[in-house]
Amino acid sequence: MINLLTSGLLALIGLALSVGGAWLIAVGGSWYYALAGLAFLLAAYLSFARKPVLLPFYGAFLLASLAWAVWETGFDWWQLAPRGGLIVVIGLWLITPVFRKTLVAAPTDNGSLETDAKRSFVLEGSIVIAVIVAVYSMLNNPNEIEGNLPSDVVAENPQFGGTVPDGDWHQYGRTPYGQRYSPLDQITTENVASLEQAWVYQTGDLKRESDVPETTYQVTPLKVGETLYLCTPHSWAIAIDAKTGQEKWKFDPGVPENPDRQHQTCRGVTYYMDPATTETGPCTERVFLPTSDARLIALDARTGDVCPSFGDEGTVHLETNMPYNPAGYYYSTSPPVAADGKIIIGGAVNDNYSTKSQSGVIRAYDINTGALVWNWDSGNPEQTEPIPDDQTYTANSPNSWSVSSADEKLGMIYVPLGNKVPDQLGMNRDENVETYSSSIVALSLETGQVQWVRQTVHHDLWDMDVPAQPALLDITTPDGETVPALVGPTKQGDIYVLDRRTGDPIIPVTEVPAPGGAIPEDHTAPTQPVSGLTFMPEPLTGKDMWGITLFDQLACRIAFHGLKYEGRYTPPSLEGTLVYPGNFGTFNWGSVAVDPERQIMFGMPTYLAFTSRLIPRDAVPPRGSEKASEMGINRNEGAPYAVEMGPFLSPLGIPCQAPPWGYVAGADLRTGEIAYKHKNGTVEDMTPLPLPFQVGVPGIGGPILTKGGVAFLGAAVDNYFRAYDAANGNQLWEARLPAGGQSTPMTYETDDGTQYVLIVAGGHGSIGTKPGDYVIAYKLPK
Repeated sequence: MINLLTSGLLALIGLALSVGGAWLIAVGGSWYYALAGLAFLLAAYLSFARKPVLLPFYGAFLLASLAWAVWETGFDWWQLAPRGGLIVVIGLWLITPVFRKTLVAAPTDNGSLETDAKRSFVLEGSIVIAVIVAVYSMLNNPNEIEGNLPSDVVAENPQFGGTVPDGDWHQYGRTPYGQRYSPLDQITTENVASLEQAWVYQTGDLKRESDVPETTYQVTPLKVGETLYLCTPHSWAIAIDAKTGQEKWKFDPGVPENPDRQHQTCRGVTYYMDPATTETGPCTERVFLPTSDARLIALDARTGDVCPSFGDEGTVHLETNMPYNPAGYYYSTSPPVAADGKIIIGGAVNDNYSTKSQSGVIRAYDINTGALVWNWDSGNPEQTEPIPDDQTYTANSPNSWSVSSADEKLGMIYVPLGNKVPDQLGMNRDENVETYSSSIVALSLETGQVQWVRQTVHHDLWDMDVPAQPALLDITTPDGETVPALVGPTKQGDIYVLDRRTGDPIIPVTEVPAPGGAIPEDHTAPTQPVSGLTFMPEPLTGKDMWGITLFDQLACRIAFHGLKYEGRYTPPSLEGTLVYPGNFGTFNWGSVAVDPERQIMFGMPTYLAFTSRLIPRDAVPPRGSEKASEMGINRNEGAPYAVEMGPFLSPLGIPCQAPPWGYVAGADLRTGEIAYKHKNGTVEDMTPLPLPFQVGVPGIGGPILTKGGVAFLGAAVDNYFRAYDAANGNQLWEARLPAGGQSTPMTYETDDGTQYVLIVAGGHGSIGTKPGDYVIAYKLPK
C-alpha cells in the first residue's frame, strides 16, 4: 500500500509538471519543468516496480535540480525553496526505512543481494548537500545593499521651511517644505528600543459594510501647541490632547455615502493662523478640512465650530465651474497647502471611470475669506485669473490628487500632477496634456502662472502619476555651492533632484530608448527620462517568477511568457501587458523623508508587478464588475477600450515575482549614491499562519526622520510600526499594531519636554490590511 501511494503521488506530480512544462516550452520558457516531470514519472515507475535503483536515480535528479536552481538564481533562499522544497521532502520520504522495505533488493554479480545502504547513499548524500546549500542561502542576502550614509552635519543652518516650532508639526510634511523631518533629538538610536505605548485614542469612524473597497486610514495628524488635529476616512475632523490622547472636539460634516466614490480617505487637515493677528477670538486659528464630497471647510481650531466668514458660511464648494458634476466622481483626498495668505487645493478624479471627468484645476483661495484668487488649469494654463461664472474648467485635464509643497521665499508652489483619464489610452491628447501629464509643475504663489515643468514620463500609458509630495531642502554640491533643491519621488522609482528655482537637474537626468508596439490607434514615446538617482528595478525574466511550490511557480512562468513585456514602459495591449514597476509604484503618496542637515533621504521602495489588458468596448462586461482603482475592470466610459488591471499574482494569490517586494533604503542627495537597501517586513499578516519570516513585503505609506538619527515607518502589509537607524537602515525597534499602519507617522514634543512618536492604524482597503480606528502615541519611559 505504501508503495502504491508513493507511486501514485510521484505519477501525479510528474504528470502535472510534464503537461505544464510542455506548455511552458511552447511559450518560450524553461525546459526544466518538463524534464522534471519526466523524471517524476520515471521515479513513479521505479517505485511501482519496487526497483532499488529508484534511490540513486532520485538522488541524481535532486542534485541536477539543485544545480539548475543555483544556476538560475544563485544562493537566494526564497528562490531556491520553491524549486527544491518538494523534491527534498519526497527524497526524505524515500530514504525512510518504512519505504525502503518496499523495494526488492537486486542480486549482485557475485550472487549476493545489494544492501539498502548502498542504494540510498547517493540520495542521502544529495539531501545533505541540499541542506548545506539551504543553510548557506539562509545566511546570504543577495538582494541587499550594505553601507552607511554620511553622519556629519553638512548644513550648519538648515532651512526647514516656515516658522514651525521644533516640537510642532503644522503641515502634512511638518512644514510647507514637506521634508518629514523633525529637529527633535530626545529619541535617539541608542534609546529608541525602549519606546513604550503612551496612550491610544479610537476615533469611532470604522469601515462600514457599504463603504467602497478603497476605504483607507492614511492620515498624518498635525500638532499645534498642545493639540493634535486629524481627519478620518469619512471626513470627520478631530482634535485631541497631545499629552493624554483625550478628545477635545469632533466635527462630522455629514458626508453622504456614495458607491460611485472610488476613494474613501482623508490624508490630513491643514492648520493656519494669520501671523499678523494678535487677537484670540473665534476662528483666529483655523483647521481646513477637505471632504470626500468635494468641500473645503474652515473650522475654529479651538472649538471645531465652522468659521462662517470663510466662503459660503464656512465652506468652499469644489464642484464650482466644473464641466461635469456626477456625485462621487471628484473630491480632495489630500490636505491643501497654506502659503502666502492662500489656501491652495487640487482634487482627485475617479481613475478610469469616464472620459467625462472633472477638471484637474489647482485653485488658490484667500485663506481668510475663501474668495478665489487664482486658478491654474493644465488644459488652459495661461488663464490663471479667476474664471467667470459662466465658464467651466477644462474637462478631464491632468489632476493633482497628492500633496503639494511651497517655498514662500521663492514664491512658488510645487504640484505633483497625474494623468488624463483614461490612463492607459493616449489617443486624442492635446499639447497641454502631453506637456503637463505626470510631471512636477512649479506655479507662482501670487498668480498661479507656470514657472517651470519637469515631466517624469512622456506620453504616460501606465498610470505613472507623480504620486508624492516633493520635499524641499538646500543641497550643498560637491563644489561647495548651496542650491535650493527639490526631491521628487516617482512611481517608476526615479528620484528627481532638481534646482527648485528652475527645475534643472542637480543629479543628471538622461533620456533612454523605450519600447514601442502600442495599439494601432495610439503611439509610444521613443525615449523616457531616467534620473541618476533611481530605485527602478531590473527587468523581470522567467527565472524571477516565484511560487510556494513548483506548481504555482510553473503557472507564473507560463503567465509571464503569455504577457507582453519588454521592460519598463511596455505599452498596454489587448493580449495583456506586464507593468513593472506596477500601479502602486516604487514610491507612492507616502513620499520619502529628507534630512536637511545631513542632506540624505530615507524611503521605502516597493516592487510589485501589475498586469493590464485592454478590453474593446463591445466586449466590456456589464456594470458591477468594477473594483478599486488599481483592481479589476476600469470601464473608461466614452473611450474605445476599458482596462482590466491588478497585481500579478499566482493561483494561490501571492505575487508571481520573487521576493523581496519591499525595502527600506537610504541615499546621499549630494552624490545620488544609494548607501543601503534592506528588505523590510514579514509575511506574518499575509498568510493564514502567523509566520514572521522577513521576506521584504509591499507597503504603502511614508517615513519620517529625526535629528536623533532615527527613521520611523509603518506602511508594510504586516501590522508593525518600526524604527530604523537612518545611517545604515538597521531596524532598532518595532511595535505590534492593532490594525494596518498604512499612514505616515509624525513626532512632536509636549510642554513638559517629552517627545512622542505617533501613528494612525486603520488599514487600507485595496491591499487588505486589517481595518481599525486607532491613534497610538509612544514615548520613552520616565
